[in-house]
Amino acid sequence: MYEFKFHRPGTVRQAANLLAKTEDAKIIAGGHTLVPVLKQRLAQPSMLIDISRVQGLGSIEMNGRSLVIGATARHSDVANSPIVGEAIPALAHLAGMIGDPAVRHRGTIGGSLANNDPTADYPAACLALDATIVTNKRRIKADEFFQGLFTTALEVDEIITRVMFPLPKKAAYQKFRNQASRYALVGVFVACRPSEVRVAVTGAGANGVFRATAFEKALKPRFAAESLDGVTASAEGLNSDIHGSDEYRAHLIGVLARRAVQVANV
Repeated sequence: MYEFKFHRPGTVRQAANLLAKTEDAKIIAGGHTLVPVLKQRLAQPSMLIDISRVQGLGSIEMNGRSLVIGATARHSDVANSPIVGEAIPALAHLAGMIGDPAVRHRGTIGGSLANNDPTADYPAACLALDATIVTNKRRIKADEFFQGLFTTALEVDEIITRVMFPLPKKAAYQKFRNQASRYALVGVFVACRPSEVRVAVTGAGANGVFRATAFEKALKPRFAAESLDGVTASAEGLNSDIHGSDEYRAHLIGVLARRAVQVANV
């Protein structure tokens, strides 16, 4: 490793002040995204700001009709939380499918969202559930938060503090994963909300997570797998690599969307 300064602030304000004062500073919590990048010298920040011990950032609680998850909540916390399991079982299921036990016990929801890896699972949940990402400065709707590969609406001195998930009527997540990395080759999250149906796809898009509007339109009159008969995803704009062609990923979107609706209706 190379030389850098390391700070472990006690509050979000202290962390934000450190972030604002150092142009290339990086936030770290679980470290599953940042540490490999540091090892490969793909990033060489002069300062790391560890927020893993900031009190209150790891909480999971209900606030009215919203499930609120703190930014440093581990994937295993979300997967095993009775609150999440009762409020949005699909979200607990998603968290339990991330990586392996080592990853789930260190990785955080805030880190996953801030990194916005195009194969990550949480972005699909946020987009489908119409989540609000809360930072130290503002609230950002999921539709505006995700802006492309590894790109979000976060400003340089902005830190995710929690995520607010409105409770859906029904929801489910289905994922076809790379057997080596456990990342989503394609993942589809469906959510039937009081006023709309939302379908979000991760892993497939060349520009990251996106909403499958054709599937949403087909499901709105009747939230049933049969409503998707004849509905297909276009291969245009999808990833094509050694793991699967764009046509293959387009096919998987349709298969997984139908499975997700079936699971949501059980």
